[in-house]
Amino acid sequence: MMQLKTYQQDALESVGRYFSGCLKKDVAAAFADEQPFAYKVPSEHEALRDIPYVCVRIPTGGGKTLLASHSIERVAKAYLSCDFPVALWLVPGKTIKSQTAEALKNPKHPYRMALDKVFNRQVMVIETEEFTLLRPQDFGNKAVIVVSTLQNFRVEKEDGRKIYAFNEHLAPHFARLPSDVLATLETVKPTDLQEHGLQAKQLGKTKHSFANLLKAYRPFVIVDEAHNARTPLTFDVLANLLPSAILEFTATPNVDARCGSNVLYHVGANVLKKEEMIKLPIILTEHETWQQAVDGAYLRRSELAQKAQHESDYVRPIVLFQAEAKNGAVTVEVLKRYLLEELKIDEREIAVVTGSQRELDKVDLYDKNCPILYIITVEALKEGWDCPFAYVFCSVQNVSSSKEAEQLLGRVLRMPYAKRRKMEDLNRAYAHLSSKSFGETAKNLQDKLIGMGFETLEVADMLRMGQTGQDNLFDEHELPVFQTAYVPTVLELDRLPENLTSDEQSQLIATEQDGRFLVQVSGNLSDNLQSAILKTATGKKQTLLKQQIAIHQAKIAKSASPAEQGRIFAAIPQLCVNIQGELMLADPDILLDYRGWHLLDYPARLEKFRVQTGSDSFAVDIDGDKLTQRFYGQQLHLTDDWLDLSQNDFIRWLDNHVRVSDIPQAVMLAFLQRLTDDLLAKPNVSLADLLQQKFALARDIQALIQGYRQKAVADCYQQSLFGGNDVQACLDAQHQFCFDLKHYAPQPPFYSGNYRFNKSYFAQIEDLKSSGEELDCAKVIDSLPQVKHWVRNPVKRGFGLPLAKDNFYPDFIAELTDGRILVVEYKGEPYKTNDDSKEKCLIAERWAKLSGGQCLFIMAVKQDEQGRDVREQLLDTVA
Repeated sequence: MMQLKTYQQDALESVGRYFSGCLKKDVAAAFADEQPFAYKVPSEHEALRDIPYVCVRIPTGGGKTLLASHSIERVAKAYLSCDFPVALWLVPGKTIKSQTAEALKNPKHPYRMALDKVFNRQVMVIETEEFTLLRPQDFGNKAVIVVSTLQNFRVEKEDGRKIYAFNEHLAPHFARLPSDVLATLETVKPTDLQEHGLQAKQLGKTKHSFANLLKAYRPFVIVDEAHNARTPLTFDVLANLLPSAILEFTATPNVDARCGSNVLYHVGANVLKKEEMIKLPIILTEHETWQQAVDGAYLRRSELAQKAQHESDYVRPIVLFQAEAKNGAVTVEVLKRYLLEELKIDEREIAVVTGSQRELDKVDLYDKNCPILYIITVEALKEGWDCPFAYVFCSVQNVSSSKEAEQLLGRVLRMPYAKRRKMEDLNRAYAHLSSKSFGETAKNLQDKLIGMGFETLEVADMLRMGQTGQDNLFDEHELPVFQTAYVPTVLELDRLPENLTSDEQSQLIATEQDGRFLVQVSGNLSDNLQSAILKTATGKKQTLLKQQIAIHQAKIAKSASPAEQGRIFAAIPQLCVNIQGELMLADPDILLDYRGWHLLDYPARLEKFRVQTGSDSFAVDIDGDKLTQRFYGQQLHLTDDWLDLSQNDFIRWLDNHVRVSDIPQAVMLAFLQRLTDDLLAKPNVSLADLLQQKFALARDIQALIQGYRQKAVADCYQQSLFGGNDVQACLDAQHQFCFDLKHYAPQPPFYSGNYRFNKSYFAQIEDLKSSGEELDCAKVIDSLPQVKHWVRNPVKRGFGLPLAKDNFYPDFIAELTDGRILVVEYKGEPYKTNDDSKEKCLIAERWAKLSGGQCLFIMAVKQDEQGRDVREQLLDTVA
């Protein structure tokens, strides 16, 4: 099975946490625990108000569909409380529907393998038109996944009419549904009698339609390419299906304040590059004629093919050509004839993919005997088409007006085998485009990258310019350390900006074409110059200009940042422990492994779990929060498998669902035996009662054990780092944290305020708000003469110190001019004396003391007890 990348695991963890939170809180409050943004109810649709409706944002090439496959099990266990969920997988079109269903049905495909592993191969995948294949016993005994387009559920469509139509073959399904569920479903109306030839006695009875059957099981809905599904009509369709939850996957979520997506997790381009998922940068070469662009693509592929011979994995670089439509000059026929007659390419090496020519159907491009090296298309290749051997994109169309260019460019971004190649040129993507105006195509390509889900500030990193008209390109390792081959910024304006100073005018080079102005800008743009440029446009044009200016300013900042210039940020010593002569990072889990703990030393008793009768099946108090019953699962009743279970069978089921990695199975089984004995000893509690609440019980047992484990960790942490004799804390040169572009690069959200920092080590500052006390603290750090440069330390990815629970990631880390390291944690007034702050201070001061004066720590506040402001506190610390 395909190994998940770190960011994919993080995305799934975020999904799991959120949906678990929705059992304890309402959907908006649970979202607030994950993201600082306000939760939006789509178009304030009342029927969607109380169900989880969130989005995972992954740029093109990040593996959205694989994540969607894994998410089914996460949501089923964390929220739906069922072994075998019902999922409705919605895609934007018929082609991708067939392809997605085909992949999910194929036992050798990573999507299906992910499902088979977690559901023990009990998986049923159908397309909507195949719903008669479902048997009543499939529900509750298999994970049922229905793949469909959203259009299929619109009544005015032919497919929709079938889905909502009465179908007598579905009668056995409805016969087994409980009465309270039947009461929520659509009934037969007078119009149905005539349309479906039903008898009058069926009027008012449950309508046996597939849509109604889905409603009965309250499907978990996955929406692929969700930016295409944010209209009021879409929300009506989704609400009518009575979904239990909706999870979107897209590269470009709708961000409208009223109906935009609730983005739960987002990953940037630099993470995908670091995880070796995509080829970056994109080397862009502009050509004056389409023939030169085709020649350049051909030569580039030949060069890459030679270098691919040195790879241990089989790689066959492919060119994607985008021809013009039939009414254009460079049609598929013209382009293919040029490849055959002028470049003498063997026809067997060329495949044409258009509406009428499908020369890639049933062709395995991974096959070493496959001769295809060049693919010609006009519009986008079919959705989901994926061949990481595609390295070169060559378009003879006007990229600015071609929506298909966005998708075709995405095809060359995917990295073969999702790992870096030995030859550096095979870690990049290439674009050869024809353009009459230098820089204009680069601007258009930047727009396309933003449309593919990449941040505007990331785009400045993603493009590099090749030397127009030459075969070779800049090699980064051959460039001077202070130079980068960034794409020049060319703006298209309807008129020239006014009221500029002479210095500002010198930053512009303008040429007029057909009543418009193409303006190449250089250097850092002052606020006045930016404002003057923006005043030349309104509406969407102005929005586009803002985007382009943001990219330009990022490029300028990049060229000036110490990290880009190759300056070294001093290594930061990490806290270690010496255990029996072996040095290792001070990780509480490692310390716990050394000292050990035993689950059976703790009481096997759930004090707050109580069995209830009736529809309110269970209630749990966790840290004072009542567990409410908004929705407690898709499983409508116990399946036959549960009727004759013994207590030992139930304990084995719990053991399979309550897993803690460092507890041996024998110990876990003994603990579960004691716990279930304790529950069954209570008056009026039977095994059947526990079975009805098995998922709630499993969650509470998991929480109980984790609580015991955390207590053991806390005890071990205190003894080892602050009082133990057998474990010695220390700092060691072999364990150091380094900030540099190779191992670390900032991720969005980036600082976007007006204040310009002089000593930030990186061009982009991660997760710093444009106003507030933390920004004020950053300004002070930046202004100190003793500071050489500084970074905003990111949570989970930056320099951390161990706490009894999780890690402590201080807000700022600065290297001083004398080589010392200054670590700053800023605390607002409400937090400066709480227990969390005290614990952080203890471990950071311990770390600083062990450094022998090389490292300094301060927890800064707006004004301390001595009346000192932030600047005075920092100056006294570095003195």
